[in-house]
Amino acid sequence: MLAMARRHGLFFLPRHVRRAALVSLFVLAGGASAFADIVSARYVDPTSVYAHGAVPEGEYAGIEFRLSGGRVLTSSAGEAVYEDTAPRLVDVNGDGTPEVLSVISYFDRGAALRIWGEVADATTASGTSMAVLAETPAIGRRHRWLAVVGAADLDGDGYVEIAYIDRPHLAKTLRVWRYRDGTLTQVAEQGGLTNHRIGETHISGGIRDCGDGPEMITATADWTRIIATRFADGTLTTRDIGRFTGRRSMTEAMACRG
Repeated sequence: MLAMARRHGLFFLPRHVRRAALVSLFVLAGGASAFADIVSARYVDPTSVYAHGAVPEGEYAGIEFRLSGGRVLTSSAGEAVYEDTAPRLVDVNGDGTPEVLSVISYFDRGAALRIWGEVADATTASGTSMAVLAETPAIGRRHRWLAVVGAADLDGDGYVEIAYIDRPHLAKTLRVWRYRDGTLTQVAEQGGLTNHRIGETHISGGIRDCGDGPEMITATADWTRIIATRFADGTLTTRDIGRFTGRRSMTEAMACRG
């Protein structure tokens, strides 16, 4: 497995090892950066082995990354699948280049939010590889899923928060995690909210900014109302912004017309 990981330039490295590799690479390269930008990411190799079906045809055995300069790297999910609509490119560490948010579902533990990033790796010809930077704890049970709301500095503290709905068909709980110094920490939660219905190929809502700061847009648990949620001073506050009448009403809300 290690040999395969080296061929593909994919590693799961402890943070202190990544830092050591970065220092070594910088010295060997005479100070030149070997890092490229992550241009895109997509899930690959559709599979039915997990057989959950929360998102129709939304389970994949691997993920692919495209970097500037034409490099393409792939990684297998192993004893899991990627269960999602699509990976998301977000600068979670504030370095000006994107990382990749993905949802992985373990066969025995259910879903977790996983963050990928490019790291220094002197064992590859390019000098870098893709690695898992952080991951939330899995929900804990097979066929239990999470649906990403989005990522932004929600409270203006300089660190990015990542929001998702934990079990949008069951628990219907908004959870907010902060990414800081390579670690994800849950900072808030709010029940009674959701963003996905079984059988839909899309996730409703997201994060919008209508000029006065970011808001998370979701639906009430019964899909009758659209809710805007803010995170400030460690607290979530919600407000009703209108009736949910279908996908178009959520699109209107995301466009600041609700």
